[in-house]
Amino acid sequence: MRHVTLNRPDKLNAMNMEMSRMFCAALEEADRDDSVRAVLLTGAGRGFCAGADTGEFKDLNPDNAHLVNERAHLTTRVHSLPRQIGKPVIAAVQGVAMGGGAGLALAADILVVSDDLRFGYPELKHGLVPALVMSSLVRHIHPKLAFELVATGRILSGQELLSLGIANRAESGDAVVDTAMELALRCAERPRAAMRESKALMHLTADLGFEEAMQQGLAANIRMRGFSKDE
Repeated sequence: MRHVTLNRPDKLNAMNMEMSRMFCAALEEADRDDSVRAVLLTGAGRGFCAGADTGEFKDLNPDNAHLVNERAHLTTRVHSLPRQIGKPVIAAVQGVAMGGGAGLALAADILVVSDDLRFGYPELKHGLVPALVMSSLVRHIHPKLAFELVATGRILSGQELLSLGIANRAESGDAVVDTAMELALRCAERPRAAMRESKALMHLTADLGFEEAMQQGLAANIRMRGFSKDE
């Protein structure tokens, strides 16, 4: 198992470009490493992630179009990679998960949250659009509730995320990380090839109609006959 920690606790782990690059590199390395069977994602300190580091926004303007483009593509990579890599990503989310932090929590394959979590999308309050986290949001939350979160800035608790079926578990204190680690270790016990195919098929079929999903399942079924069960 690989443990990846968002480590800017003095900034509530707000994602700047440097940490975004490091995060992507860590996931890509874990995906390449055959000894890694699962990824545990946590945040250092009292919060998971407060979203984007707004201190960098002063430089994101029309005069720095290249920087705007680089930041947008990097953020897209941050929120896409947890879904794209072949290893299951289990997130332990405590304290605060706002904006991009909320989006990153939803990007995980399994989500364990703290009871007192504050989860929301405050972008519109600051005249921003939650553009790159919208895809995950509308796949996990009913569109009417998703729009309420975005439009009003409503905050959800960990228990609410659990009751909505968005979180897998809601725990208190240190039990959040302990439970996430237990789930990660259980995932890590599964054969690599079967896990990789199952994860890819799960995400693919979620976005397809029934007949298309069945055809993808058929193709995966045939492919898996070529792998040993312990591979």
